[in-house]
Amino acid sequence: MKIAVTYDNGNVFQHFGRTEFFKVYEVEDSKVVSSEVIASNGVGHGALAGLLSGQSVDVLICGGIGGGAQAALQEAGVELCAGASGDTDKAVEAYLRGELVSTGANCDHHHEEGHSCGHHGEGHSCSDSCGGGCGSGTALTGRNVGKTCRTHYRGTFNDGTQFDSSYDRGEPLEFVCGAGQMIRGFDAAVADMEVGQTVNVHLMPEEAYGMPDPNAVFTVEIANLPGAEKLEVGQQAYLSNQNGQPFPVKVTAKDASTITFDANHEMAGKELNFQIELVEVK
Repeated sequence: MKIAVTYDNGNVFQHFGRTEFFKVYEVEDSKVVSSEVIASNGVGHGALAGLLSGQSVDVLICGGIGGGAQAALQEAGVELCAGASGDTDKAVEAYLRGELVSTGANCDHHHEEGHSCGHHGEGHSCSDSCGGGCGSGTALTGRNVGKTCRTHYRGTFNDGTQFDSSYDRGEPLEFVCGAGQMIRGFDAAVADMEVGQTVNVHLMPEEAYGMPDPNAVFTVEIANLPGAEKLEVGQQAYLSNQNGQPFPVKVTAKDASTITFDANHEMAGKELNFQIELVEVK
């Protein structure tokens, strides 16, 4: 069985029709035996459904998806599991355990608990999931740029606290170097590494998830946002921008009539440290 997940920097990308990459997992006996990241090679629901069918994909896991795309996938014989978010590997594991329940067609807007959260109000600037850190800035150069790289890594904050580790998951991270799938500083570190080499890098926020954008913190009237009355402070939700593309936010404040969201990435403003080992270059 093959499972494809809309992919962006290790997470489930939230708009099927705009995804640039899929992570495709080969599954045997309910266990992942291999995975690879592939380019979408086309824009539009029909083209993407055809691509997945051509890759013999049995199941698609994604975030937001519309009714037309759902129909195209059904016609292509691809099972849909929509409404997923977070780490792609964990989403697949949850699906294999029978814990991932599809919301069906859910664009333009959805909340991870299934509540409709409406459209984002006009006039607000919404950060993307990388806080400006992914795929931006000067083009990379190096022997590995444009190639599929597999790396093991360990990420820590300046106080030594670990926030992520591929070693703990037991599988290297796979990505196309310089394709914007990784934060800028991670891409730059891998660009000219040799297989078997290990490097330690310290990334300032500008090389990682960017600095917090004050314009990405905004308050709206609960009455204008269906489903907002069910949200609580600290809860994650999804809103839609003016193009209908879902983006994640966190509820930071709420009173009887208004609710405040923060669309900054949770890592925005943080300095990050990575130990990176280049395992393979395809």
